[in-house]
Amino acid sequence: QVQLVESGGGLVQAGASLRLSCVASKRTVSNHVMGWFRQAPGKEREFVGSITWGDLGASYADSVKSRFTISRDVAKNTVYLQMNRLNDEDTAVYYCAGGIAPSRRRSDYTYWGQGTQVTVSS
Repeated sequence: QVQLVESGGGLVQAGASLRLSCVASKRTVSNHVMGWFRQAPGKEREFVGSITWGDLGASYADSVKSRFTISRDVAKNTVYLQMNRLNDEDTAVYYCAGGIAPSRRRSDYTYWGQGTQVTVSS
């Protein structure tokens, strides 16, 4: 069993930046891939991006690829989501997730964090 804990959310002005963190209780085959998802009010949870513990690169949804960056610190079992030039469409609860293989689908991730709220005001 893997536990994931997100942190770093908050209220920011449009154009600002935030860095979210996701700490995994351990690294196993079951969370070889770490993903970020977000869910805005009235919308389905959507894919933001993903990375593997052994990669320096990441994949991103088209909506965020020019502004968001995913990185990881293996020694700390931590994955980060750096969000720049935030706008009101980025307002959502952000979740980290662990899965066995790269995917953009919610159903392919086994473990989920509790979520952290990001609110962007303009």
